[in-house]
Amino acid sequence: MPVKAPPKKEEPAKKEEAPAAAAKPAEVAAAPKKVEKGKHEKKHRVEKGVHAMYKIEGDKVTRARPTCERCGPGFFMADHHDRYTCGHCGFTRYKQK
Repeated sequence: MPVKAPPKKEEPAKKEEAPAAAAKPAEVAAAPKKVEKGKHEKKHRVEKGVHAMYKIEGDKVTRARPTCERCGPGFFMADHHDRYTCGHCGFTRYKQK
């Protein structure tokens, strides 16, 4: 199998000294920077702990979300804008309007 030669390094071009104002017109210098394609900041999702599923009122602890009717009392249902959904079995209960 033939061995490839390493790529040759190119020497950087010498910069000519010119006054800063003459090198770039005011319009070009004020142009907004372009964001490279595919370079977006990721939004980090905040994970909620078990404490988000309960409410503490005085000395009593109550559940904030309903439990699944199929799976039993150990499985909480996800709270969507128009329904509750079980992530374990997929059971969906729609909210009353």
